[in-house]
Amino acid sequence: MIHLKKIFIFSFFLILSACSSIPKNTQNSCAIFEERYLWYKHTKASYEKWGVPIYIQLAFVKKESDFNWLAKPPRRKLFKVIPFKRPSSSFGYSQAVVGTWEQYKSETGNILATRARFKDSVDFIGWYVNKTSKILKISKKDAYRQYLAYYKGWGDYKNYSKDKKAVIYAKSVKEMANKYRKQLTLCQKNLDKRKYIIF
Repeated sequence: MIHLKKIFIFSFFLILSACSSIPKNTQNSCAIFEERYLWYKHTKASYEKWGVPIYIQLAFVKKESDFNWLAKPPRRKLFKVIPFKRPSSSFGYSQAVVGTWEQYKSETGNILATRARFKDSVDFIGWYVNKTSKILKISKKDAYRQYLAYYKGWGDYKNYSKDKKAVIYAKSVKEMANKYRKQLTLCQKNLDKRKYIIF
């Protein structure tokens, strides 16, 4: 009985790690969805719910975690050698911090959401961009300014021009979003034809 339990646990984590592994080519939206078709369904569901384009969702995930479900900010170091605290509670695909994640769960009723699940992460991004659109009057298709608000937060967005790192990051997100958008025009029709496929 114990032996069977160990086999079950091992199999569970093997499947979990396979489903959560980083796609081979994160530079190409078509390649990502070819390898992870369910991710297409999740990003499309988020788009239909929040109105945030799929390519912007992907660009945010690419910048924040490079599709690593266990991504965390590196630890600070004391005296440049001793590992210390992490600079924030950011975690998962979206690198959402604990406070904002809890707000998302409370406002959406998605109380079982986890930052390590792609489906929940892109729904979170959709929710956040949608709120940014309402609070700061930024178009949901404006990858550059939307990412600035994502990176700086709604309250500190007005100071983004003083943060050179934020501006550089936002420019890279805009470029990645444009790249993903162009790629999707080549494969989205085929992806939609596979709507009844569950894997």
